[in-house]
Amino acid sequence: MLLIANYEGRSGTQLAAEFLAKKTNGLRAIIEGIKLVEANLDIHTVGMSSWPNILGELQLDASVMDGNTRRTGAVGALRGFKHPVEVAYRVLSDIHHEILVGEGAERFAHEIGALRAKNETELSLKMWQKHLAEVLTPDQASKFPNLRLLDVKSEAIDPEKMFDTTVYLSLDHEQRISSATSTSGWGWKYPGRLGDSPIIGAGSYADSRYGACACTHTGEMTIRAGTARSVVLYLKMGLSVEDAVYEAARDLTALETGYLAEVTIHAIDKAGNYKVVGLNSSEEIKYVVWQPGMQSPEIHSAEILRL
Repeated sequence: MLLIANYEGRSGTQLAAEFLAKKTNGLRAIIEGIKLVEANLDIHTVGMSSWPNILGELQLDASVMDGNTRRTGAVGALRGFKHPVEVAYRVLSDIHHEILVGEGAERFAHEIGALRAKNETELSLKMWQKHLAEVLTPDQASKFPNLRLLDVKSEAIDPEKMFDTTVYLSLDHEQRISSATSTSGWGWKYPGRLGDSPIIGAGSYADSRYGACACTHTGEMTIRAGTARSVVLYLKMGLSVEDAVYEAARDLTALETGYLAEVTIHAIDKAGNYKVVGLNSSEEIKYVVWQPGMQSPEIHSAEILRL
């Protein structure tokens, strides 16, 4: 058994590890862990109290994948529900689609009785208003939000520090490999922006025959390179988990245009080996690992790869 999660998702790893130790289905174990992160008001890139888009609305993305069946469920730009990762799971289990977005995702969440929530908090709205005061000209401020958003000089960033999407990978007692992700995306993003998290094959992928991968940070890059699926395909070709990650990282560095920045790649293989790499990271990258015999999940440092 094995659990890998990014550092941002650490508040849910103890629960996920406990479920795995009790021989719970691995996908359900990591979903329950991520739900704790989504409800954590101290984390501002996932779930409640995250930094909203440029209009002050929280639009949340999430995905899940069962590596045995390769069935997936994902939601994008979901508003007003507390646990997008649970809604993503219900897409997998309740409907013959793989992804729902926007109003359709919200209608579906309502129909299945998903837990509603006012995800915008006093803090997140205060930070959004502070950002607007810094980027809007007096004329733009007088017209907001009825103005051309492309003219607003705004960068989609975290006002405290650039943190990441929450990603979990697991190998359970039945050798099932699973992945799950949840995120609010970039702070101050253009409305409707989807990152890699709800895009299966870009931000995450799981195949119990070979392994799984999940990515954080600059989703625009991993969407273009199909990074998560690439890692699993490199595993299928017989590469070690380390070499599979390195090869996918080289694919990313071959991108020459567009928004190019840092990416963190988390990967596991069917034998329980794992590798986490921060590609061109400007600072230390941490992640969480749990295996049987550990009293609690441990925090490790990822390899920093500069290419």
